[in-house]
Amino acid sequence: MKVFKILFFATLMISVNKGMSQNIASHQWENRVLLVLTDGANTSTFQNQIKELQAHENGLTNRKLIVYQIKKHSYTKGLLDEAWQNSSKTYEKYKSKNSSFEVILIGLDGGIKIRQPHLLTCEKLFEIIDVMPMRKSELKLRSRK
Repeated sequence: MKVFKILFFATLMISVNKGMSQNIASHQWENRVLLVLTDGANTSTFQNQIKELQAHENGLTNRKLIVYQIKKHSYTKGLLDEAWQNSSKTYEKYKSKNSSFEVILIGLDGGIKIRQPHLLTCEKLFEIIDVMPMRKSELKLRSRK
C-alpha cells in the first residue's frame, strides 16, 4: 500500500509539472499567449504590469490573448490572483537568468514574438500584434462579416 501511495504521488507531481507546458502548447493556432514572469509577485513592476493588462482586457480579448502569471514555483492563468497551481517548469523554460521580471509574447504559431525585462504597455503590445500577418487576416475576416 505504501508503494502504491508513493507511485501515485510521484505520478501526480510529474503530470502537474508537465501540465503547464502542455497548457501553453495547447493554445497554438487558437490564442496568443502572454507570459508575465517574476521572481516575486509583490514587486512593483509585476503589479504594474498586471494593472496595465487589467485596464485593457477588451483589447486582450479582441486579440485572442491568454495571460499567464508565472512565479518561480507557481502559475495562474488570467489576470486574477487566484487558483495558483504549483509548477516551476514553465518558469525554468522561459525565464532569462539575468532578469527578475520578464514579459514574453508567444504568437499563434508558438514562436516568441517579444521578450522584454521591463513593463510592456498595452499600446506597444497591441502595435506589435496588429502588424502581424495573422492578425491582419483576422481583421480582414472580421470586416467581411
